[in-house]
Amino acid sequence: MDLTKEQAPSWRDRIPSGVRPYVEPAPLAALFLGVSSAFPFTMIGATLSTMLRQNEVTRSTVTAFALTFLMYNFKFLWAPLVDTVKLPFLHRFGQRRSWLWLVGVICMVAVIYLGSRDPRADIQAVVIAAIIVAVAGATYDIVIDAYRIELLNPEQLGAGSGMSQYGWRIGSAAAGGLALVLAARYGWAAGYAVCAVFALPAMIVGLVMGEPKRHREPPPVRGPVGAIIAYFSPLVEFLKRQGALLVLLFVLIHKIGDTLANLTLRLLFEDLGFTNDEVAFYDVFVGFIALLIGVFVGGVLYAKLGMKRAVLISLILMAVSNFGFALLAATGHNNWMMAAVMFFENFASGIGGVAVVAYLSALCNLRFTATQYALLSALASIAGRFLTGTTAGGLIDQVGYVNFYLITTAVALPGVILFWIMMRTGLADLSLGDAGKVGPGDARSDDGAVETKTAN
Repeated sequence: MDLTKEQAPSWRDRIPSGVRPYVEPAPLAALFLGVSSAFPFTMIGATLSTMLRQNEVTRSTVTAFALTFLMYNFKFLWAPLVDTVKLPFLHRFGQRRSWLWLVGVICMVAVIYLGSRDPRADIQAVVIAAIIVAVAGATYDIVIDAYRIELLNPEQLGAGSGMSQYGWRIGSAAAGGLALVLAARYGWAAGYAVCAVFALPAMIVGLVMGEPKRHREPPPVRGPVGAIIAYFSPLVEFLKRQGALLVLLFVLIHKIGDTLANLTLRLLFEDLGFTNDEVAFYDVFVGFIALLIGVFVGGVLYAKLGMKRAVLISLILMAVSNFGFALLAATGHNNWMMAAVMFFENFASGIGGVAVVAYLSALCNLRFTATQYALLSALASIAGRFLTGTTAGGLIDQVGYVNFYLITTAVALPGVILFWIMMRTGLADLSLGDAGKVGPGDARSDDGAVETKTAN
């Protein structure tokens, strides 16, 4: 007998159960949010490093530009504004969407301005432009992360984090690769101008998906004292949790080695003699394929082993990937070695992107999503970025690339050990906020609440 329309399975029902969570509307939206989140970071990261080096800027000056990333690390200082300030006229579309659209436009203008500056003519103008992009991009991150966390139900955090990482790498790879290709043919100004369109996917998501249903409006702020209380409330709430200081220490140190290594890679490629096209293929294309595989494997590990074990495995793999950079530096200009090293690095990052981002998201309280996630994500890389901007270039000059990447491998180990301690003591579970817990009105997955998965 033929199935009726009501009985006929939907296209999602025909997809294997392991893949099905990735094609739900909210995780799919996280993919496009990730695309837009990545592009300002890419424009002041590897892409800017390449532009500066090709304009004969010294290595020490190039690595000093990593200090612009400190805007991302200090974004929690103005994140409360995103949680509480209502934008004139635009607020009628919702707190998250109004900020999403405004900051998206600002990012586009800032990136175009940066690309129009000439490092040889006026390096100070490039510094100012890079700082403007960093502030705009960090603010876009605040809004996008809050929108993503509030859009996802607790049981979707793993899939949503994975899709966000897919999107981030798509945006980073596409923007970075496109900028390299266009710069080689039409100049850096054209490359940056075209890449500004990568701000649009997140803005379109806000139009299509609407205001997140889990968003909680904060209480109105009344007077100077009320403003001070509101500003510090997100931090006070977090610090009241059991083991909060240990959790914050883990967040602070777990990415030091990874950040040091990744923010100096383009210098390594340039000094080893890799061309723009080789970097675009091996770093961007091969790395992207590896990331796709890593995110999928990370989703499987998250579902089968639970969030904590998935986080621990990803931390170990990311430490090992830094050792691969030392091997590449020792080998020299070798395309096969570069392909292998970048494949493993991005595979490990894909697994970490699911597990670690899901854990940081689950730590948030929904009343303070923008501020708390901004604080956590900022702490996650502040030490590595500060060390890159102040000492990495000089350290490479003193000890060489091989020893530098061996040092970054050793620096990654304390984060692995600390999270293992958090698992053994139960603090990895006790520290979770309500963003990682199923509450009234939240949809539940077929196999139950998220707590069941994260407690394993």
